[in-house]
Amino acid sequence: MLSKADFKVGAMAARLGLLVFLVAGAGCANLSGGSPEPELSANGLCSEAWYEAIEHRVPTGDGQGHGPDIGSDEWKSVIEFRLGIRGQAGVPGRDTDAWCRYIESLVQDSATGETSRVEAVSQPSFSCEGVEAGSTEAMICANQRLSALDRELSGVYAAALEKAENQHPSVLRAEQRGWIKGRDDCWKADDRSECVAREYQQRIAELQARYQLVPSKGPFRFACDGNPANEVIVTFFETEPSTLVAERGDRVSLMYLQPSASGSKYQGRNEMFWEHQGQATIVWGHDAPDMQCVRVR
Repeated sequence: MLSKADFKVGAMAARLGLLVFLVAGAGCANLSGGSPEPELSANGLCSEAWYEAIEHRVPTGDGQGHGPDIGSDEWKSVIEFRLGIRGQAGVPGRDTDAWCRYIESLVQDSATGETSRVEAVSQPSFSCEGVEAGSTEAMICANQRLSALDRELSGVYAAALEKAENQHPSVLRAEQRGWIKGRDDCWKADDRSECVAREYQQRIAELQARYQLVPSKGPFRFACDGNPANEVIVTFFETEPSTLVAERGDRVSLMYLQPSASGSKYQGRNEMFWEHQGQATIVWGHDAPDMQCVRVR
């Protein structure tokens, strides 16, 4: 459980100055004997076919079928991130034909080798040169899913640092170093790869919720045990896995959605929130008794 100060955020992030990755040029599939890539010029600008063609060259998913809806504003934001232009001045509005023309020109330039942005899409955010054999880093380098999660975390962490700039960025950096040590402890797990993937997913969701980097619902207030003063304030965040941030007095808890036969159950380090039809059972602290809470307006 953390104090509210740990969850405060600074100014909005201006942009992410990261190098990003593109699939290699349109002719490579033909040279290797694979299916030819869709031709951009053959599709109407900003059409569904055009979006699919862009997605083919600049994948936005994680290689496991997860990713934004193609053509949505979220998808366009990820495309900008992959191309290294998100937040830059001069990028046209995402709901305009000018945006599509701008993206198409960047993708075509990259495919013909006219920019220095092109790198292997399978690489993580760090260099794989010289990594120790058998290390967690070596496993990430050899696994496309883990590499994609590492790149995603790199972007989320950079955005969190931007928001923490006027707060305590050194604290966030120390936390990240601690998280890396925890990730590397997955060598003890029966399924090391799944353990590392889970660590990445939870860290991404944690940063997105703590630094309000994704849409949220709430806050919602719950009065507990018939006492309006015994209040828990809950905000839900659209992360993967889903998360909530609960506040009680001057304490704050981050919780993750858990499998449940009914209702919505979230579990934190020593806290639990289980809601069903506007009523919630809340546990606040190690070995603390259940509180019966009702949502109030």
